[in-house]
Amino acid sequence: MNEKPTGVTADKTKRIFTITWNDNHISRYPFGLLRAACPCAQCRGGHENMKSEPDADVFTRQIEDSESTRLANIVATGSYALTIVWEDGHDYGIYNWHYLRALCPCDICRAGK
Repeated sequence: MNEKPTGVTADKTKRIFTITWNDNHISRYPFGLLRAACPCAQCRGGHENMKSEPDADVFTRQIEDSESTRLANIVATGSYALTIVWEDGHDYGIYNWHYLRALCPCDICRAGK
């Protein structure tokens, strides 16, 4: 699939990050899920654990509301990804479009995994 977003929004009050994809699918990510699934080497436990899909346990991991799960900013990384900056200063994860689509928590996408 050629995953490309047509719209990206972040609601800091509801703590939901939303992407509308070029196939009209809408993915809604709780901020805690995005932080639990941070794709950086530090959060994944080293470069040897880097892969293009999120770990399955991120969908059940509970992360409390804190500076580490409060979104401070979103920065475009080229035309292929986003870097999320968290209030605790963490900004190492580059969330590419494929990774974000694989991270979609909706029932339809989770049933396909």
